[in-house]
Amino acid sequence: MNKYIVVNQPENWNFSTGNTNVISSQDYLTNPKYALLKNARIFNLCKDYSYQSKGYYVSLLAEARGHLPIPTTKNIVDLKTLKLVRIVSDEFNDEIQKSLKNIKSREFTLSIYFGQNVAQKYKVLSSLFYKHFQVPFLRVKFNYNNKWNVQSIKAISESEIPVEHIASVREFANQYFSKKRYDTAKVSNYDFDLAILVNPNDPAPPSNPKALKKFVDIAEKMNIYAEIIEPKDLSRLSSFDALFLRQSTEVNNEAYTFSRKAQQEGLAIIDYPDAILKCCNKVYMAEALQNANIDTPKTVIVHNNNRNSVLKETGLPCVLKAPDSTFSFGVKKANTKEEFDTLVTEMLKESELIIAQKFCPSDYDWRIGVIDNKPFYACRYYMAKGHWQIYNWKAKKKTEQDGNADCMAIEDVPKNVIDMALKSAKLMGEGLFGIDIKIVEGKPMVIEINDNPNIDFGVEDLHYGDLVYTEILYALKKRLG
Repeated sequence: MNKYIVVNQPENWNFSTGNTNVISSQDYLTNPKYALLKNARIFNLCKDYSYQSKGYYVSLLAEARGHLPIPTTKNIVDLKTLKLVRIVSDEFNDEIQKSLKNIKSREFTLSIYFGQNVAQKYKVLSSLFYKHFQVPFLRVKFNYNNKWNVQSIKAISESEIPVEHIASVREFANQYFSKKRYDTAKVSNYDFDLAILVNPNDPAPPSNPKALKKFVDIAEKMNIYAEIIEPKDLSRLSSFDALFLRQSTEVNNEAYTFSRKAQQEGLAIIDYPDAILKCCNKVYMAEALQNANIDTPKTVIVHNNNRNSVLKETGLPCVLKAPDSTFSFGVKKANTKEEFDTLVTEMLKESELIIAQKFCPSDYDWRIGVIDNKPFYACRYYMAKGHWQIYNWKAKKKTEQDGNADCMAIEDVPKNVIDMALKSAKLMGEGLFGIDIKIVEGKPMVIEINDNPNIDFGVEDLHYGDLVYTEILYALKKRLG
């Protein structure tokens, strides 16, 4: 397997690499040869992992390319959620108390380099944190209040390593990069009460009130206890056996935190945190679809170095998408070069990479609902009145915000549309997905893979009725064994 260490400035890298190549984050993100590389492990040691930074995108695109990144995007996002960090660290609370019991001060900092600490007595504790978070350079701060608690945990860059630790870190690096296997956290599953997460303030909820009632009623008939919970109920999640997300999903909102906590505690989940990370980022999706040879409208990943050549490939009008845009939020259309330049400048202030796509007008988009690699509903979503998208959030009348929809039997959908939907869903693993497909000049093209698709009473259930709800609940029940 090819191994690459990705850092911001390779010329400043001071540690042993064995047979591992050191490359820059800019090179990995923008050089086409790395997109085509097969069978690679990526050690992401960028100095910043913040959301939509270069460090974040190195791990995200590594996953899209089928590479094996350390840390993964899931590991990176976990670090940003202190509440989640504390929940995870509770799992090895006994080791924390045992390792730190002889410390006299009320504060302690544990520096972890490639899963090790310079003091042998913290070896087990360092290994536990590394196995959960998989970040090569990690700093954990504890404070004492009746017992030792995790105060903060963050990734650090090589420039933040104290001089007196450098010799040890060089030795750890040599050991680390010569390994053939790398530890990963394991997740186990349990059994039967269902929490359905709903945010009452959601601007675009994925299920309307009648659909939520259907889920609860049908669950009862299937001997599943189902309860609607809200973001304030995170502390209650461990009392359930399964979690079903029915609020809009984003990497930085409660839905991801709930999903990740549920995964750590072994709950059955729809949808998994991996699906949220992948589907909520259009950059990942573009790279994954391209690598799988799935047709899409002409798509370019835009960054500051190539922005002036994008329109040669997409033409005008051009659709621009923020990486984490959902329900048409953050999706813009540039009709002129001036509009394109203005929008790209604004959007690149928020993210190192954005998406540009050839505009393909159509009267409707197909939406194929897929649960665990099986199609279970099919809709056609028509464009909002006088608008180029299904949703028009600027419409003056609420009734004109979205277009009409019709629903039909799976067997009445063109076979090539169903086949493309199933192939696309497999890229994301098992779970609940809505695949949006346009027919462009007689050819199907994937527009979007949605991890948290709408299940609304009177829309997606119009043809199959209760079976739509039953399929999802049955999938959760199967996860529970």
